Order: sequence, then C-alpha cells, then structure tokens
Amino acid sequence: MQPIFIAGPCVIESAELLDEVAAELARIRRATGITLYFKASFDKANRTSIRSYRGPGLTRGLQMLADVKEKYGLPLLTDIHESCQAAPAGEVVDVLQIPAFLCRQTDLLTAAARTGRTVNIKKAQFLSGADMRFPVEKCREAGASDVWLTERGNTFGYNNLVVDFRNIPDMLSHVPRVIMDCTHSVQRPGAAGGSTGGDSRYVPAMALAAKAFGATGYFFETHPRPEEALSDGPNMIRLSELETLIRRLL
Repeated sequence: MQPIFIAGPCVIESAELLDEVAAELARIRRATGITLYFKASFDKANRTSIRSYRGPGLTRGLQMLADVKEKYGLPLLTDIHESCQAAPAGEVVDVLQIPAFLCRQTDLLTAAARTGRTVNIKKAQFLSGADMRFPVEKCREAGASDVWLTERGNTFGYNNLVVDFRNIPDMLSHVPRVIMDCTHSVQRPGAAGGSTGGDSRYVPAMALAAKAFGATGYFFETHPRPEEALSDGPNMIRLSELETLIRRLL
C-alpha cells in the first residue's frame, strides 16, 4: 500500500497562511507524486487555556478550507469536536478526524460515519492500539466504509508522551490504513505554562520508526514560521524542511 501524507497548520490562522502552506504542499505533491491531504482546524476546542486561540469557527473556517480545495486541488482533512459539526464539515472535507481525547464518543463517531466521508480516528493517549477495535466498530456499524486510525503516543505520567510503536501493527489488524502523527507525538501536554510544549527535533525519527513498524501514512503539522504559530508551534516541522523528510520516507 502506498503511503499517504497529511500536512498543514494546526489551526486556521489566516487566509494568507493557508495560501502559503497550500501552495507549497501542492508543489511538493507535483514534485513527488504523493497522495497528500491538506489539514487545518476551524476550531481547536481542546486548547490548554481558555485564553488560547481557537480559530475562525465552523462557518468561516469551512469556507476558507473550501477555497483552498478550489484553488489548489488538495483533498482536505479537518477535525470535529461535536456531532453537530459532522454534517456541515462533511459537505466540504474529504476526511473527518476524531480527536484523540474524544475517540470513544459514540455520538461523534456515528455522526462522522453517517456523512459517508472517510473517518480518521486518533488513538487516545490512554488507550492501546488493540483498544481501537471498538471505535472502529462504532463507525462501521453506523455505515462508514473507510476508517483510518492514527497513532499519537500515550501518557505515562504528567506533561509527556511516549510512543509504543507496537500499536501500529496492532491497529493494522483492525484497519488497512494506520497513520503516524509525527508531530503531536512529540508534544509535552500542558508543559509550557498554559500551553502545550514539545520538541520538534524528534519528528523525523518518529516518522522513520513508524515506517519500520508498518505505518501506511504520516501526519505532519507544518508552518513556515513555527515560532510564530498560534497553536502547537513547538511540535511543528518547518515548511521548508517538509519535502526533504517526505523524500526520506519514500
């Protein structure tokens, strides 16, 4: 199975940023021939602090994503946090993503499944790969024909994540497509004084290790200036470095 790639900024910051990132991703896609999904969130409902930037919201955010798809021809992925967001998001994007903290929320999973779109379920930080059988069953029972799973690390204490790469083959026993979230897996949740920290130095190693364990896709949050990003900057790969890493994985 050929690997797929998911990339984009954590949250929609501006139309200008979406254009800058999407233009480069479209160029990378042409240069490498990969299948590449553009990812950005219209609302980050699970930020550490109530004062953290969340995004433009559902209506405006979906219109901005639709503009990216029309202009650059990139398929889209975005996450939803409430079941009422599934239907409108499904009108615009190709893949609906279920955040890790919410991956057992039955109403959210079934609402996403009923849209007919691909559903990408991120594995919770408190679950094993084998445990993800049950969220997959919920989606399939609700009519989903295409379900992906994403590995993003586990919590073994405070303010840090550890990746057990055995989760990848475990999840491959339930679905054919398992994504490695190479940037969220280097997070240090809540460890930056009211926001999430991280260490992007380890992103390439996370990707290469996941390849060794059979991952069939890779997820990278990317930004032209991670130090200025409004969400998850410490974990992101710099946009100018993304093509080099993708070529290593190919």
